[in-house]
Amino acid sequence: MRTIHLLLISLIIALPTLAQSDTWTIHADTIDPAHYAGVTVANGMIGLVSSADPFKVKDVVLNGAFDLYGRGRVSNMLKTFNFVNMYLDIDGRRIETLGQLSHVRQTLDMRRAALTTTFDYGDKASVSYTWYSLRHLPYTALVDVTIIAKKDIEITPASVMEAPDMLKDVENYYNEIDRPHVRISLLTSTAKSPTGRLLMAASNSFIFDEPHGQEPSVIHEMWDNNMHLEKFRRQLKAGSTYHFAVVGSAITSAHSDDPLNEAERLTIFAALQGSRRLIDFHQKAWEELWKSDILIDGDPNTQRDIRFMLYHLYSFAREGTSYSLSPMGLSGLGYNGHTFWDTELWMYPALLLLQPKIAASLMEYRYQRLGTARHNAASHGYKGAMFPWESASSGNEETPVWALSGPFEHHITADVAIAAWNYYCVTQDKIWLREKGYPILKETADFWASRVERNGPGHYDILNVVAADEWAENVDNNAFTNAAARANLQYATDAAKLLSITPDPDWMIVYNNIPILRFEDGTTKEHAAYQGEKIKQADVNLLAYPLKEVKDPAAIRKDLEYYQPRVGEGPAMTHAIFSILYARLGSPEKAYKTLKEGYTPNLRPPFGVMAETATGNNPYFATGAGGILQALLNGFGGLDITPAGITQLKTSLPSGWRSLKLTGIGPARKNYEVK
Repeated sequence: MRTIHLLLISLIIALPTLAQSDTWTIHADTIDPAHYAGVTVANGMIGLVSSADPFKVKDVVLNGAFDLYGRGRVSNMLKTFNFVNMYLDIDGRRIETLGQLSHVRQTLDMRRAALTTTFDYGDKASVSYTWYSLRHLPYTALVDVTIIAKKDIEITPASVMEAPDMLKDVENYYNEIDRPHVRISLLTSTAKSPTGRLLMAASNSFIFDEPHGQEPSVIHEMWDNNMHLEKFRRQLKAGSTYHFAVVGSAITSAHSDDPLNEAERLTIFAALQGSRRLIDFHQKAWEELWKSDILIDGDPNTQRDIRFMLYHLYSFAREGTSYSLSPMGLSGLGYNGHTFWDTELWMYPALLLLQPKIAASLMEYRYQRLGTARHNAASHGYKGAMFPWESASSGNEETPVWALSGPFEHHITADVAIAAWNYYCVTQDKIWLREKGYPILKETADFWASRVERNGPGHYDILNVVAADEWAENVDNNAFTNAAARANLQYATDAAKLLSITPDPDWMIVYNNIPILRFEDGTTKEHAAYQGEKIKQADVNLLAYPLKEVKDPAAIRKDLEYYQPRVGEGPAMTHAIFSILYARLGSPEKAYKTLKEGYTPNLRPPFGVMAETATGNNPYFATGAGGILQALLNGFGGLDITPAGITQLKTSLPSGWRSLKLTGIGPARKNYEVK
């Protein structure tokens, strides 16, 4: 424990300070490349992960593009071309390292979803560049650059197109489109994904402020098969300001039948908008998202932290798609970019309340893979639909073979069904329920009816599973698995009745005979062989929230007091569950203490991005953010999802919080407040 405390102290020293009035921006004034966890600028499709190196992006991650390579002989989310990398020469000398610069600062503006880097280059120039993953254009990003000359100087900016190592058969192209009123330079590359399954393409172009005919000439240079660039030169007078931008697009054959031409078309479309217009539309799209917010009066540090979590969830998903969320979102390739229960149980609930249209995209992902889930069930000797523990583009099981969670962590099927029912509860959309929700609920209920082993009344056992507490492998009658299966069966029955469909009567027979095990003193037992050992993460406590299996406050407190000390550091979302339960039990100070303990040791410099655990180093952990946001919405905020819609339980706030406002909640965009 002392080690964790020392780590927390060192992180607090390294993390950015926050002005009392500023909860929208995060400033990184001390940038140490050896201890640098980048922040992500993303639009739900393209993620740009920042670097400590000037003008460099660490990774460009593309949603929806998967292929086999790397870990575990399974599909991995792909990096795409680094199409926003740049370099800048001033008077013939290249800016390459932080050591050449002074007054370096990186600032994330969460309101505008913009990351700005500023620095001085000796006594010659002040430079500022801002990255945007354009919210209104899913496949397009922009780098906006301003250079202020302190002396007469010559600048040579270059836009570099570079292929990551895992791509193959790279082809590079350069074209200019010259019209009487405009000239566009197109730097383009294509490549095949590691197995050749996908064609990857990216293209970019400069955007100049000068009128046509006065813009600088662009020079194309081919360096090697994996890299080429375009550049220009400009003389600047002392005291002058020069502005230009680079706009680019990336897409694959998973998104378009014609990725090469489509990447160039999208870049041309964006370039002809001009940088100011692109930024304006981007900002308007984010203004709309931020109408749904969590506002804490009296605790600016926690407010900033919570908004940072919201920023990431909003950045990692988008409406109108059929893409889901991975534990690390678009911040990198952690967990191979796969979809787990992290989506349905941890990230989706917050988005369902704040952004139902984004939540619809996450449900569409599962609905479109229902047929594959049916095949998975049949392959394992079951009926109905059995969703995979790890899912990528196809919906087949993508868990590496050495991980037993693939064939045995079956609660994921109930998690998907519960998410579908909650979507109906929040939206009250019976058309969606009939067309998409009920098929999911029915097929998953059929799975559980075939999955149980019918050993007599009260003993419809669910044997040989990996528990929600994943240290408990191949155990019988796991508390969360059994309770989630019961919820699935109940919700399928309720949905059928709402739609005037006769439910399968066997569903409720199974429901009534699935056991929830208990110790002699009434404490819920995690599984049949459980004897009080340490656990990885929340399991039994999930029966009180998000499930409603355990309702009695005394029973909830008994389970909470028994299992909380057995978790250890745990992932952030486990502590979020404890916080929710304490808040609902009327203990706001304990809820607040648990909330902060759950995530502050996980924050990494210089921005405070969240790792999965206090001792891990794999940010950004969007799953943890989803859990913490639920603590604000469903814990302190008291929001409760019921068949009649969203209701609010009576809760109280920790000392120091004057009020908690939840804005733009649900389809009606209602506001809720706790004082």
